[in-house]
Amino acid sequence: MTNPNTKALSDAGVSIWLDDLSRDLIETGRISELIEERNVVGMTSNPTIFQQALSAGDRYNDDLAALTSAGKSAEEIVHELTTADVTDACDLFRPVYDRTGGVDGRVSIEVDPRLAHDTERTIDQAKQFYVDVDRPNVLIKIPATQAGLPAITAATAEGISVNVTLIFALDRYRAVMNAYLEGLEKAHAAGQDLSRIHSVASFFVSRVDTEVDKRLDAIGTDEAKALRGKAGVANARLAYQAYEEVFSTPRWKSLADEGANVQRPLWASTGVKDPAYPDTLYVTELVAPGVVNTMPSKTLEATADHAEIKGDTVTGNYADASAVLDGLAAQGISYQDVVQVLEDEGVEKFEKSWTALLAGAAEEMEKVRA
Repeated sequence: MTNPNTKALSDAGVSIWLDDLSRDLIETGRISELIEERNVVGMTSNPTIFQQALSAGDRYNDDLAALTSAGKSAEEIVHELTTADVTDACDLFRPVYDRTGGVDGRVSIEVDPRLAHDTERTIDQAKQFYVDVDRPNVLIKIPATQAGLPAITAATAEGISVNVTLIFALDRYRAVMNAYLEGLEKAHAAGQDLSRIHSVASFFVSRVDTEVDKRLDAIGTDEAKALRGKAGVANARLAYQAYEEVFSTPRWKSLADEGANVQRPLWASTGVKDPAYPDTLYVTELVAPGVVNTMPSKTLEATADHAEIKGDTVTGNYADASAVLDGLAAQGISYQDVVQVLEDEGVEKFEKSWTALLAGAAEEMEKVRA
């Protein structure tokens, strides 16, 4: 039976994606249950999620043993296991993909984060993942670094649907949307069917509050304390304002007339880090038409249990959101420094997660050899 809270969120125009992917979810039928009971219409993955899945239980043991005995390296094994899981998840979400005309039913796989500052190798790996998964509903995750921007354009021009990840700054988000439009223009010039190309732009939320709150606490004044827990939502709301602006321009209209799809905003990092805040904060305060909210399981279940969905909580709040950022500036907090720190830390965390995934795979290889 469909949960009324997740249904209300879906009815308000929010696509619910699960920020989790494992063979356990796939093989136990849990994904199908989430589609039916929680209105889940997509999934995202990352190295940390895969590492946790690989080390839990024994569902990968047979494949690990076969690949290890075949002389595969840890990197090759990680590639084969992750692309296999994503392929299987794509198949489970294929009915949603078909029903929504390709808008949802999406499953993401991330390029090696160690390539975040290498444009050409990111492009090459995006193409390889697209071929290896070989499903129309796969999204290739490319980070929104400076080097990632031309990779977004190049992949889009090839007809590859991209999930742009690790976006914190409003100006970088505008650059991401421009990279997507450039890719569509090149795809159109090359004769690609634009209606088959989709994209989401993953704007990170909770990490903004974590960094800003730390700086506010260091200031310690009543004025600073009053701004705690407001930056993440404000930043995301202003991102949606930018999205509305870009996708109402004549440039966009000409592409839309050729069948192009908008690049939807996706709220990422929506698990609340500070227990003082409501655990559905980044769900209920970021409801707007045409967005994606990718939730960890804990946030999804909290939403199903007690979230109060009151319709659009974004588009009427741009002035208040701007006031929050102005208030931070008045406290001496540099927005540009905050978002740069977050991007640098984000790339570093992704790289560490990837290294941990490879190390975890190597450990599991040793176990099956024993």
